[in-house]
Amino acid sequence: GPPTLTMSFLGALPTLLAIACCHFAVAEQVSTPMRLRGGKLEFDPEQASRGVERMWAKPAAFGKEKKPYRVYLDEIISDRFCLTKGSQLIRDELQLSFNLPQRNNTAASNFLSHLHNCAADLSLPTVLSTCAYTVCGDRICQTNALKTYQLAVAGRFASFTEHGESKPELFFATGGGTDSGPTLAHVTYAHSIDPAIRTHVYNGNAKSFVLVNIDICTHCGHLDVGSGSQEAFAGKVYKDVGVVYGKAQESLFRDARAACGAIVGMLSHFSLANGVHVRLRRDLGEDNYSFLTKNDILADDGSPVTFLVAAAIISIQGMKDTLQALGPGGELDQRGMGHLTANVLVNNEGDRECLLYCARGTAFNGEMRIQ
Repeated sequence: GPPTLTMSFLGALPTLLAIACCHFAVAEQVSTPMRLRGGKLEFDPEQASRGVERMWAKPAAFGKEKKPYRVYLDEIISDRFCLTKGSQLIRDELQLSFNLPQRNNTAASNFLSHLHNCAADLSLPTVLSTCAYTVCGDRICQTNALKTYQLAVAGRFASFTEHGESKPELFFATGGGTDSGPTLAHVTYAHSIDPAIRTHVYNGNAKSFVLVNIDICTHCGHLDVGSGSQEAFAGKVYKDVGVVYGKAQESLFRDARAACGAIVGMLSHFSLANGVHVRLRRDLGEDNYSFLTKNDILADDGSPVTFLVAAAIISIQGMKDTLQALGPGGELDQRGMGHLTANVLVNNEGDRECLLYCARGTAFNGEMRIQ
């Protein structure tokens, strides 16, 4: 059966997240070859497989608060370039002008005929890339980290319009994570490749494949309260702690408030009538929900990290659900590859926000791996 989400808590935050990641390690081998949809050329997976092994040989640094750009560049972007090395990367819609529509209008036909010069040479090994991102719709999440993501990650792996604008799939589930992993997997993959384009790409080169990149994100506040002070939050009073996680000050001119409010609310006053609470509790898992509602999880310095741990688990579970929906027996055909990550956006005032990298996973050629 699928791996459970039960975690053991040992105190230190890096250890907590390391345990969370270790419990998801899984590799499922499918012995029956998958058939191509719309392609006739026999797939040669050797180059793509080398990319997967190259990526997994690269170390990853989980469980540390870093500037979002450092996580994007050091972890996510570098992983994906490991996967695509040796192939041309197609993202621009103009590169798909080999699939020109037929128009009765002469002027339109003449205009489109010039765009045919932009078409990619599909006789080369090719990777058709798409990119999706999920995060809570809370306005505190719509600032620097999201803008940096759109420039750094989507700017390299999302589709581009004919006008040069990146168009990643953006999903804003309340509380972050995913509303539905299978739906996220289906929509992201289905939008990336039309049947006619699949036929062109798959018949162009035996090594060509489709890369589906999905980054799952939840969020959690980080409030610096200073040593020797006390902070009341979620029905409890914390004394002599340096940081309270789960609470953030989105502006110098505003009071600190819960972030993520949905996760804090789910753990502090769960309601069956609240569909968001029900979904987050499901993703958290009953054992974890019971443990986190009955115990304070503290970092080595005494800072409460209960809500941060919950956000990490929900993000990892969303990644796992989506990866399973893409992987063996799922959305991807033999020439489909998935690369997914799980992250927690750590909200802080202004440009001080950070990102916590929690997990990564791949699905390719009948195998699913999660770290």
